[in-house]
Amino acid sequence: MISVSQPVAPEDSVFAAFVGLDWADQKHDLVLYDPRGGPPQPRQLPHTPEAIDEWACDLRQRFGGRPVAVCFEQTRGAIAYALLKYDFLVLFPLAPARLTSYRESFSNSGAKDDPTDAALLVDYLLRHRDQLRVWQPDSPATRELLLLAEARRNAVDQRTRLSNQLTAVLKQYFPQALVLVGHDVDTPLACDFLSKWSTLAAVQAAAPVTLRKFYYGHSCRNEERIVERLNLAKAAIPLTTDVVLIQVGTLQVQCLVAQLRVLHKAVAIYEARLVELMDQHPDAALFRALPGAGPALAPRLLAAFGTDRERFQSASELQTFSGVAPVTKRSGKRCSVQRRWACPRFLLQTFHEFAFCSCKRSTWAKAFYLQQRAARKGHHAALRALAFKWIRILFRCWKTRTPYSEERYLASLRRRNAPLLTFLPAAATARA
Repeated sequence: MISVSQPVAPEDSVFAAFVGLDWADQKHDLVLYDPRGGPPQPRQLPHTPEAIDEWACDLRQRFGGRPVAVCFEQTRGAIAYALLKYDFLVLFPLAPARLTSYRESFSNSGAKDDPTDAALLVDYLLRHRDQLRVWQPDSPATRELLLLAEARRNAVDQRTRLSNQLTAVLKQYFPQALVLVGHDVDTPLACDFLSKWSTLAAVQAAAPVTLRKFYYGHSCRNEERIVERLNLAKAAIPLTTDVVLIQVGTLQVQCLVAQLRVLHKAVAIYEARLVELMDQHPDAALFRALPGAGPALAPRLLAAFGTDRERFQSASELQTFSGVAPVTKRSGKRCSVQRRWACPRFLLQTFHEFAFCSCKRSTWAKAFYLQQRAARKGHHAALRALAFKWIRILFRCWKTRTPYSEERYLASLRRRNAPLLTFLPAAATARA
């Protein structure tokens, strides 16, 4: 057991009490410290809404509704939203990595215990509260955008996994299907095709006019492509004649196609709601106008910045928080620059993907990427460097509510005679 010394609350504290809360799946360990006297009071709460509500109401009554500071390990999830409805609770999230380092400062054995973590959380809150920031939820529309964008991305990732499984199954007994459906097995055309004809024998038994009508019904009217597929279906030779393999493969295909259909509908519902929310959001125009953002990335970028202009005081805060900014490690004569792994993965992914998409629509972004590649940086390292640069630009636009202008930025490069100009096309340089 880690031994934690008796904490002492600041004399000018505005808080009536301090709580360290270690949230778990079945139960929650907490330690309450009352500055008026007495040792910290440990307690365990079962994971039920009734128990949590009873505990919060007792706190309100005991301290007369005065603010109570609560320090917890998560930055999102059930704990934050469960405590959000109690207005007298002031929430201080602590990054898990920081708690781990704090725990190791008391013991290097690697021992971990939930009650001890609760004691460490309240101790950290009392001694280092100036390093913590009060958690303030963003506007409902922005939080819905964030959660929907993550849900959509999870559905898209799941659809990709199912598509890869479907491709692997088809390669075992019916590889011609990958050509007959156009190689993208997650499209509605592919799902409908494989639902009707999940074996080569079934396709060859269908009349050419039936296949042609099917393609026409799915807006595939390229005559050369249709003839090519019809000829393939007619002349194809089975990869295998193993009845067992074909039967099991057919069942797998039908199962995977059914799941893909559900995901298609889910993604469409998410995207429709995202468009609706963006149409109503006051900051939507700032992010929709970004080169390469599109309907999928614009909501993610908006949610990344939020609507609270005081959330980030500088672009470097967001660069560091997102994991885009590298970390310098120096010891004696050794110095290295590394990636920061302890960061919000979805946020880092958002900026990384936007940097990639911006290369297709922004002249200077493509030139910057080529400049980084010429400096012998890898593809992803170059994109992170571009994301680092984009965050500075977007932060300024977001802070001042000024729409991004490609022409204005190119003119700025020209005025500063930036080295990037040598990688810009001649036409773009002349415009700048």
